Amino acid sequence: MTFDYNSTRPQLILAEYGRNVQNMVDHICTLPTKEERNRLAQVVIDMMGVLNPHLRDVSDFKHKLWDHLHIISDFKIDVDSPYPIQSRENIRQKPEQMRYPQHTIRYKHYGHTVEEMIAKAKSIPDEEVRQRMTLSIANFMKLAYMTWNKDSVADDLIIEDLAQLSNGELRLPEGTVLTKVDLKVQTPGNRIKQNTTSSNSGSNFKNNNNNNNTNNNNYKKQGHSGGGGGGQKKSFSGGKKPYTNNNYKK
Repeated sequence: MTFDYNSTRPQLILAEYGRNVQNMVDHICTLPTKEERNRLAQVVIDMMGVLNPHLRDVSDFKHKLWDHLHIISDFKIDVDSPYPIQSRENIRQKPEQMRYPQHTIRYKHYGHTVEEMIAKAKSIPDEEVRQRMTLSIANFMKLAYMTWNKDSVADDLIIEDLAQLSNGELRLPEGTVLTKVDLKVQTPGNRIKQNTTSSNSGSNFKNNNNNNNTNNNNYKKQGHSGGGGGGQKKSFSGGKKPYTNNNYKK
């Protein structure tokens, strides 16, 4: 007795459509006439759209279904497709390997972009435009320095680093004041939550005190005051004399 397990069956090409669609596509490939293959292929396309309704949100989803039909048949099905038939190489085309950038950065806290900006500024022939760009680069370098180093930095240090990176070609006049950088430190969110909690607890405490005062006033109005003055005293002995030491002696 032989058992039919999924592990003994051929592997599904597109598992999201299931084994039945795979069997129907394989059956269509064995049909002799093209008219019958076209008719049954359209039926399978409609069924594939029902099995995967999320494909309806994709633009031109019919084209995607026909591509899936050819992929399921391993590009062996011979039908008249309303769309261009993709080849196996285009479907399984591997992306090109990306090259990892290899840059030798002199000052890593400034980054490689600053070096490219300096090279661009050095190529500007107009002296006035180049001086304005040099000032912009210095301000950006100060911002980058303060991003990685939270301490304050002197403008002379930024100007000197700019001169070294440009090999002395970009220099700012003495006494140049760069833009002030103000990096605000955000307070942690848990402090706000704690303040909110404490304020809520304080308001709850006040509400509880008000409720207690109201209950005490109502209790006094009902004649339960401890001063012995205002209300009628109630006996909790059920009509009998209260137990005292004199009764015990008798």
